[in-house]
Amino acid sequence: MDKRNWKAILESLLFAAGDEGLSLKQVCSVLDIPEDEALNRMNELKEWYDDRGIAVVEIAGAYQLATKKEHAEYLKKLVESPNVSLLSQAALETLAIIAYKQPITRAEIEQIRGVKTERPVQTLTSKGLVKEVGRAEGTGRAYLFGTTKEFLEYFGLKSIEELPPLPDHVQEEFADEEADLFFEKFQETLDSNE
Repeated sequence: MDKRNWKAILESLLFAAGDEGLSLKQVCSVLDIPEDEALNRMNELKEWYDDRGIAVVEIAGAYQLATKKEHAEYLKKLVESPNVSLLSQAALETLAIIAYKQPITRAEIEQIRGVKTERPVQTLTSKGLVKEVGRAEGTGRAYLFGTTKEFLEYFGLKSIEELPPLPDHVQEEFADEEADLFFEKFQETLDSNE
């Protein structure tokens, strides 16, 4: 690990891990350092964030980046603000999957996207673009999601049938190649920071 950039490296790892967070064991493995050093680094990073708008927190044995409680009223205003209408790429992808495959469970969305979708689904729900439309049959009875009237208004559609048709086939090989390329570049970046 590059001793000069360890904060930036840890910060990048925590950001990439998102809601999943990083266990101390993962930090040790990725940075190739002993557990006591990893713990010291995480504690130093926590202190470093004391004067910032986000914090490093440990939840259920995993470290993650989180907003500070003292800023909750401002974050609430942002989420509830009617003029905040931009959607992230993740939210747009999730919304497209829900629109075309509804009703659909979050697990099915995650299987299609290949990544966790808890936050994009929450964002879309808070914006009123998707809602729970029932429960799936079987074990766990997962929530099913579908689009709302607000979705149709947002995109200027009379009905869901006005969505443009999907291509007849998707080249899965191309998607696999893109994923391999991403992980190759990610590994090169990690290697170059050592």
